[in-house]
Formats: sequence, structure tokens, C-alpha cells
Amino acid sequence: MSKTIHTWKRISLVEENVKLPTGNSITHTTIVHPGAAVILPITADNRIIMINQFRPSLKKWLLELPAGTIENQESPLVCAQRELEEETGYSSDTFISLGQFTPLAGFCDEIQHLFIAKQLSKTSRYSCDDDEVIDVITLSVEEIEQKIINGEITDSKTIACLSKAKLCKYL
Repeated sequence: MSKTIHTWKRISLVEENVKLPTGNSITHTTIVHPGAAVILPITADNRIIMINQFRPSLKKWLLELPAGTIENQESPLVCAQRELEEETGYSSDTFISLGQFTPLAGFCDEIQHLFIAKQLSKTSRYSCDDDEVIDVITLSVEEIEQKIINGEITDSKTIACLSKAKLCKYL
């Protein structure tokens, strides 16, 4: 049995009875999320396009990779293509999948799909959602790593995507 407690945009808070592998049953509350795409845009000179975005939940700016929630029944790749253009004003026909990331498994079912975007083209389209305040910046991998070390970049999806790209030898 499950009960939707609250819905906002495409996200719901759902309470349900869950049987654990031990045989015990519990009532568990989950944030049900349609998933997201995270994009690591790499320029021709090997710089990374990032966004500095004001996050109302934290009431502060976060330096992060472009990303967004999957809409309707779009694929993660289509979401990545759309979000890259909406948030940065760049497009690409070359996307490389880096797999998936589960950022909040203790209370959320969101899966983030990680992508590298290469062979970028500047577009005239730059359209943020009403609740998005974004500045676009370009940094070297070394500058990003130093900002992670210094605590200037704390966004988990950014750190995970960059780490996966490095481990897979794309950076």
C-alpha cells in the first residue's frame, strides 16, 4: 500500500509499506523522482563549461555542471541535449554516456544519467526555467579540481561526473 503525501512539479513524496530482506515490514517515505541528466561539456581546448546557479533550497550559489530533470517520457540523452542548450547556450551532437549515479538512495529513487558532451556549438537559445538564475563560466580541469579541494565546489553530481570521466580516461 502506498500513499502520495505531496506532489511538486514532477516529484512526489510517497509513503509505503516495504518488506525488508530480513522479513520485517516498515513504513518508508520516498521522494519519487523521474530522473535527471548531468552533462560534462568539454570545449575544443579541453575546458569545461560549468554553471554558477543560485539554489533557493540552500539560499546560495553553487558551481556545478549543467543538469536537469527528465521531462515527460523523454530519454536521458534527449534530456541532456535539452538541458545543455537551455542552461549554457551550447549544443552538441556528440554525447558519451558515463552511466548512472544514485545521489540520495536513502530517501529518493532518483537516478542521474551522466554524459560527456563534445564538439560543442554555440547557439542563440538560452532559456532558463522561472526558478533558475544561472551564470555560465568555463574552467580548466585543474581549476575545477582545485575548487573541489578548496570546498568551492560541493555539488555531488559535479564531483561524481568529473570523477567518472577521469577514471574512464576522458579527461
